Amino acid sequence: MSVVADQAPDSPAPAGCNSSSTGTDVPVEAPRPRKAAATKAGADLRGEALLTLAQLRLATPRQLKALLLPHQQDTDHVRRALRNLLNESPALVGRTHRAQQSYWYCTPAGLAEAAASGELAPTAGRTTGKRIAASKTGLREHGLALVDTVIAFHQAEAADHADWRVEVPHPTPAGNLVPDAVALLADGSSAFVEIDRTMSYARLLAKLERYESYRSAPASGRGNAARVPRSHWQETYAGPSLERSFPPLLFVFTPAPRRAAPDTREAAFHDRARPNWRITVATTTLHQLTHDGADRPVWRVVGRGEDRRALTALPKPQ
Repeated sequence: MSVVADQAPDSPAPAGCNSSSTGTDVPVEAPRPRKAAATKAGADLRGEALLTLAQLRLATPRQLKALLLPHQQDTDHVRRALRNLLNESPALVGRTHRAQQSYWYCTPAGLAEAAASGELAPTAGRTTGKRIAASKTGLREHGLALVDTVIAFHQAEAADHADWRVEVPHPTPAGNLVPDAVALLADGSSAFVEIDRTMSYARLLAKLERYESYRSAPASGRGNAARVPRSHWQETYAGPSLERSFPPLLFVFTPAPRRAAPDTREAAFHDRARPNWRITVATTTLHQLTHDGADRPVWRVVGRGEDRRALTALPKPQ
């Protein structure tokens, strides 16, 4: 990143969104090896903060610290990096304040800088998080809940925070399906992730139908006449030998004002959802996910009773 380094490196301390996109190509890469949580020079930290904001759209200093400097006791180093990005000309990040909290996002210049680094996966229509950060309709809380979900997976080493894609369109006969996020898991497989705060049960069930429709969607492009036709999900997620199953669909129920508690909504969803053995659908609450860990038995599978399973123990779709 073309940002100027701090005069002194950070020192380790004792351990203690829904905007639209237009593209449909979703290339999958191998999971990135996790970097050791060691001392980061100022330029390294600023570069990572910019990339993370470009990827996840918005975050608080606390969330960025959890991802980038997990062994630091405070957010001072992250805040310094954000201020330096803000003071660039033009500014690479922006922020909004509400209720004594700051919400940070990339500016258009910041997105361009992050894209030029070559570290971001190519995604057409990538947008800043300014509208989400300033939203009064719950978009900001939805986006922050997604970041907390990313943190839970990252801390459990189930999926590195750099291996998430937010709101990438997937083609279906009825139009694009836009998951809240797609996570590239540590074992090389993928998972669709949906954050629910206020969606009605009817809309949640309709989303399941969209995933079923996507499972049969043909691949985009002209394809290879010498090869058996594959569906879009096979081209994107199954691997070259089609050794991987259709990605599981993971719902995370989060708190929202004037709504039933997340565990109540989760139970009601299971009462209404019919099992679909072509798609594995599993649910949890944000509290369980962050308290117990994404790799622990926190996932309840639709149609498989009330027992909870670890992520690696989810059943494969038929």
